[in-house]
Amino acid sequence: MNKFKELKVWQKAIQLVTKIYSRTSNFPKEEMYGIVSQIRRCAVSIPSNIAEGAGRGGKKEFSHFLDIARGSSFELETQLIISKELGFLNQFNFDNLYSELDEIQKMITGLQKSMI
Repeated sequence: MNKFKELKVWQKAIQLVTKIYSRTSNFPKEEMYGIVSQIRRCAVSIPSNIAEGAGRGGKKEFSHFLDIARGSSFELETQLIISKELGFLNQFNFDNLYSELDEIQKMITGLQKSMI
């Protein structure tokens, strides 16, 4: 399945990445190589692993990369919570990003279940 760009979960993950980059651009400059870098890497990892898994040979490999993408999503969730607690994200932006991330997590799980 190399048509990863047709997957709704991949499309939503790409949209989330762009929002993450936008929201983190206002974080303190001293965090550019700290939490900002970590958040961005987690976010980018989600659609990247979905794409890589879709380009692999079979369902088992695809499922493995979906596991990695889901793991990155939970890492991102943790980083967003930390950012909110530190005051880098306001409640509105946190809620917006968290809601989209939660939907992506559910979609990844659903995609995996559909492959069984």
